[in-house]
Amino acid sequence: MARKYSKSASKDVKRAVHRKKKGKLKRGKGGKGGTVKSRKQAIAIGLSEARKKGKKVPKKRKSTKKKKKKKR
Repeated sequence: MARKYSKSASKDVKRAVHRKKKGKLKRGKGGKGGTVKSRKQAIAIGLSEARKKGKKVPKKRKSTKKKKKKKR
């Protein structure tokens, strides 16, 4: 079975989580949004950094919005 993530991509995530633990991982554009508090957010930042470098990472999931049907 093929791998979803490359080994180097998982290293990027590991590095991001480590920076979060040290309190050096910033969020927002240019890292101006303050420090990251959650582990999930640190993982997401690591994956996006891996994507920017062109590593093998699945595409970002699109948010699903429920459509309301109008009654006529």
